[in-house]
Amino acid sequence: MMIDINDIKNGMTVIIDGQIYQIVDFLHVKPGKGSAFMKMKLKNLRAGTTLEKTMNTNIKLEKANITKVQMSYLYSTGDEYVFMDMNTYDQVTLPEKQIEEEAKFLKENLEVELVYFNDELLGVNLPDKIDYKVTSTTDAVKGNTSTNAQKDAELENGLVIKVPLFINNDDEVVVSTADGKYVSRK
Repeated sequence: MMIDINDIKNGMTVIIDGQIYQIVDFLHVKPGKGSAFMKMKLKNLRAGTTLEKTMNTNIKLEKANITKVQMSYLYSTGDEYVFMDMNTYDQVTLPEKQIEEEAKFLKENLEVELVYFNDELLGVNLPDKIDYKVTSTTDAVKGNTSTNAQKDAELENGLVIKVPLFINNDDEVVVSTADGKYVSRK
């Protein structure tokens, strides 16, 4: 299905030069002289790279038919990650290189979305925020109370993040998957 470039939205997926891109950001520019154009920031869903592209406003783009399937993360076998559809109990295995960035946030029974283009598996969409249990952290040092003082904490999945001094072992914390930073205590 072809769409007019003026009808694009953030998050939409399109096919350009045989590659599947998700529109991260766009800006419609109408200079004083000359014709209008569209500046777009695109994420390649196969390679994971980001690219900036400028196009005329009189072209059409092919919309990519992306499907998303709710799955639960089960376990890792070292270099592969196994997910299961909770309705059909079908299992899908993804290689580590395909989900390098997302893999560090995975924990058992985490609900995720697997993203498909036709029958090709492109990757994983994580929730915006995930709850984790703190397995180990150091005690706050008395007198170390400068503004926004933080310490390292290891989470149940092995991820190490910076947390405020009041966080202790066995506390539940909320972590943002966008940047891997502490959001709040649960």
